[in-house]
Amino acid sequence: MNIYKKIFITFFLIFFFGLSLKADTSYPSFVDFKFILNESDAGKKAQAFIKKELNTGLKKIKEKQTKLQDEEKKIIQQKKILSPEEYKKKVTDLRNQVSSLQKERNKILKIVADYRNKAQEELLKNLNPIIEEYMKEKKIRMVIDKKNILMADKSLEITKEIMALLNKKLKSIDLK
Repeated sequence: MNIYKKIFITFFLIFFFGLSLKADTSYPSFVDFKFILNESDAGKKAQAFIKKELNTGLKKIKEKQTKLQDEEKKIIQQKKILSPEEYKKKVTDLRNQVSSLQKERNKILKIVADYRNKAQEELLKNLNPIIEEYMKEKKIRMVIDKKNILMADKSLEITKEIMALLNKKLKSIDLK
């Protein structure tokens, strides 16, 4: 009878600890943040706005650049006609205009970069509570960005679920 008690207690302990270890084991999940930033509804709208702003700004710069090139050709053609002082004055003025155009181009690129940063910050600000809530609901202990993973089982990826929740919560981002 004593042996049966020991066997019963041993099986009971193995069974009990086996279940508790299995219930406590949770694998980290991963999210492709870049995919969410680029493919979510709000992310796509923000990208379209940023692209439009960039193209509009670059188109204006291109027009001004064409005018400056035409002006440069005129100055070169007039070199023999103009006095050296007047020619030098026109060349200096043209250089100042080119410098101003470069500053304007850099300003447009900075504005676009600021828009991109603001959109990314806003998306991540809205994404964090969604991920936290999802983690509590699914009892996930850790979420890792996909870019930091060498290899993982596809079943651990929660990108689609998180993006669906984000699309429900955030339709667009106001960048202006």
